[in-house]
Amino acid sequence: MSSQTFPVGTGSIARQRKLALALRVVLAILALLFALFPVVWIFSASVDPSNSLASQQLVPRNATMRNYENLLRSELFPFRIWMWNSLRIAVTTTVLAVLFTAFAAYAFSRFRFRGRRSLLQTILLIQVFPNFLNMVALFLILQQVGQYIPWLGLNTHGGLMLLYLGGALGVNTWLMKGYFDTVPRDLDEAAMMDGASHWQTFWWVIMPLVRPILVVVGLLSFVGTYSEYVLARIMLTSVENYTLAVGLSLFIRDQYANRWGQFSAGALIGALPTVIIFLALQRYLISGLTAGAVKG
Repeated sequence: MSSQTFPVGTGSIARQRKLALALRVVLAILALLFALFPVVWIFSASVDPSNSLASQQLVPRNATMRNYENLLRSELFPFRIWMWNSLRIAVTTTVLAVLFTAFAAYAFSRFRFRGRRSLLQTILLIQVFPNFLNMVALFLILQQVGQYIPWLGLNTHGGLMLLYLGGALGVNTWLMKGYFDTVPRDLDEAAMMDGASHWQTFWWVIMPLVRPILVVVGLLSFVGTYSEYVLARIMLTSVENYTLAVGLSLFIRDQYANRWGQFSAGALIGALPTVIIFLALQRYLISGLTAGAVKG
């Protein structure tokens, strides 16, 4: 009689692994289709000459680029000015938000002072309330500030950036502080022993090490500012000062004169900066988010 033995259940385990792999592939394909279908539909609407969603088809007949040409050449709807306004506001707000958030996070992470814990809890508590609750207050504040500092008043990009900066320092400060806490304090002490000041330690030692979280905060600030609609719609009144999100709403605001083709074309062009920035900085996102969320 042979003494050779065979592993029990080897075939069933292999089948289970293949079934699990097939299920993952199917779920991945479904998720990909779910994510890409709106983009494909918007692109189809942008090349559809009918300019209507009622008769929209996934593969339109007589596809044309006329909607893109009309969008870029229109004098009534200055799309290029709107996009430039959004890019300028988003980039400026992002740079300032990253700097101010880094200052606050470094102070909360490295310094011990009276009221530190209370301030952190207050910052988190303020973020619980939605921005819709303070729209009237923000409007009145900008109205009053504009009487003394005109470039920070209503219908100005400076005033709008001021509001964006105020809303960007809450959760981002907590997120960045968590990442700062993962940097060993020994580096600070070594820099101090070499004669570095707090500013030099912050700028030349800590900032290069926390680059991933800077990218994360910058990307979140850019996307949130670039695509924001409600505040910009309330605070800006002239067409020349509109941001991209507010300007695009003009194409679909009229009940009997909607321009869905131009709206779709503008939405696709407007999404390009966010996609490009995300693809360029995606290698920093995972490490920045995970490390910043682990330790607080």
